[in-house]
Amino acid sequence: MQKIVFLFFILTFSIAAFGQKKAENFSSLSLDGQTFELENLRGKIVVLTFWSTRCAICQSEIPSLNKMANDFKEKDVVFLAPTLEDETRITPFLKKNPFKFNILPNSMDLVLKYADRDGRGNLDMGFPAHFIINQTGNIELKTSGFDKTVQLNSTISRLLVSK
Repeated sequence: MQKIVFLFFILTFSIAAFGQKKAENFSSLSLDGQTFELENLRGKIVVLTFWSTRCAICQSEIPSLNKMANDFKEKDVVFLAPTLEDETRITPFLKKNPFKFNILPNSMDLVLKYADRDGRGNLDMGFPAHFIINQTGNIELKTSGFDKTVQLNSTISRLLVSK
């Protein structure tokens, strides 16, 4: 029985290790004028949260995402929030709903790089969508939907410990 359990863990770990996908490089300008290029963030954990001001789920999870950003503020974690919307739409929203991530407006190029495709080649990405990119540039976690902060926190914590 111990051999079966051991083999199961080895197989699971091997699939996880070899199943990682290299994150595509990008360069994006934040709302405050800072340029973020993924290649320049090597050695850090990068959290990408794709969101929209029109997404009720996105809006409802901003407080828990802000708490997460605060919890990891002194760590090697970079929080980026790409959105398809432009400054004129985002700025008034953020005045009422502060979001502590680095906001990346006009990020269609990131959506094209990170979204799945359906059988016809159409984009398939739910909002909010979260990606955690590990210190070596591989996608460690990809998830979407309501309240994924526990999963995000757990993955970030695990990556910080394994560093």
